[in-house]
Amino acid sequence: MMVLSNVSVWTYVSFSLYLLAMLAIGVYFFYKTKNLSDYILGGRSLGAWVTALSAFASDMSGWLLMGLPGLAFATGLAEPLWTAVGLVFGSLLNWLLVARRLRRYTYAAGDAHTLSDYFENRFQDKSRLLRVISSLFTIFFFTIYTAAQFVAGGKLFQSVLGLDYSVGLLIMACSLTLYIFLGGFLAVCWTDFFQGVLMLGALIVVPLMAIYQMGGITAINLDVNYLQLFNSGKGGETPLSTLALLSMLAWGLGYFGQPHILVRFMSISHEEELPKATTIATSWTFISMAMAIFIGLIGALFVANNGMVLSDPERIFIVLINATMHPFIGGLMLAAILAAAQSTAASQILVSSSSFVEDLYRTFTKTKKEKAQEKKLLLLNRLAVIGVMLIAALIAGDPESNVLKIVAYAWGGLGAAFGPLILFSLYWKRMTRYGALAGMIVGGSTTIIWKHLIAPMGGIFAVYELLPAFVLSTLAIVLVSLNSTAPSSSLLTKRG
Repeated sequence: MMVLSNVSVWTYVSFSLYLLAMLAIGVYFFYKTKNLSDYILGGRSLGAWVTALSAFASDMSGWLLMGLPGLAFATGLAEPLWTAVGLVFGSLLNWLLVARRLRRYTYAAGDAHTLSDYFENRFQDKSRLLRVISSLFTIFFFTIYTAAQFVAGGKLFQSVLGLDYSVGLLIMACSLTLYIFLGGFLAVCWTDFFQGVLMLGALIVVPLMAIYQMGGITAINLDVNYLQLFNSGKGGETPLSTLALLSMLAWGLGYFGQPHILVRFMSISHEEELPKATTIATSWTFISMAMAIFIGLIGALFVANNGMVLSDPERIFIVLINATMHPFIGGLMLAAILAAAQSTAASQILVSSSSFVEDLYRTFTKTKKEKAQEKKLLLLNRLAVIGVMLIAALIAGDPESNVLKIVAYAWGGLGAAFGPLILFSLYWKRMTRYGALAGMIVGGSTTIIWKHLIAPMGGIFAVYELLPAFVLSTLAIVLVSLNSTAPSSSLLTKRG
């Protein structure tokens, strides 16, 4: 039996404490989960802090601690900066424009548990096409999105504990699935809360430790050109094109269609909690992205000053921790990467499993929400969690996968399929069922087609697929709605 070094022992202890804490939360809420509503939506009982930090943690996946710092390390300030600007404003607008109305109207729409529930009731869709198609898009893109979190977790276990990538992937998947399986939505939200605190703490501490290790801010040999690259790539040779700038800012459009974030709006206990939650979530989003970019920039200086070579930029966060911290504290900081990946993957797996059971299984079996069926549906949701996890783990099997690229694809697909649909459903009474179907299908399918067939052509087509897909989805909603029979009635009888 191999004897672990002190470093390995302390790191194992840190990771074990983190995983046990998450499991304990899952066990606790297993006994608090009494019915299907509790498992899927937490009985709409969340307060402002848990809602805000849960939305933050489920949003800021493994890309925040690996993808974004890696982008800053590899390309300089411009690309991550403008991407962050788009995301911060997108997050703020999502809270301001969507949160209150979605909380109100999903409750009015038959106490809808999922977005598919809401779409069907909002447009009085007796054909159930809105429910089925929206659930298929949700499951497809979320499974890909979840795979990105598994890649981040696999890389973490491989880099930190020296485990084989596939073993790390297995640990990531099993620990994650266990607490979702047990505690459902409440377990996911409360683990998100603690994971969000851990993530922000790591984002602040790690760059400060790197600066201290280099002798303080005054001792750092700063490359002024590098730190002032607001409009060009690393080194300043290549100015950002308008197309590239639009692609980065377009990330913000994705917020309006992310089910794992929108479900937090649906679950808050009272609308009066939303202003406080908005302030908390937006502030944490701004700070976390600024610090993630800072880590990439400081990491580039740290690597250069120490004569190091880094083949994978997405591992810069790990490199800084290993080089500057005691193994136990470093282990807790590294657990923040696992927290980031798990918090997002947990939300996505839960939404996907509930979409499968609520929107597909019950649609085709015509199972009603009767008390006799509650236990059966609850068990099916838990089994669906395992199924989604297995498929995502298979997709994540390649250790060379790029976390940021996978996230961008899934984020774009969800944002284009559901973003315009959510906004118009909340603000435009003239929108019809056919307009909703057209917008969703055009948005989701355009993302797939543009990514795989059009973008590779390059030139003006090399724009982030979310932007053209979002625009075309919007046009489809407006044109089809205006050319179809106006709805005789609407759920939106009040303006929020």
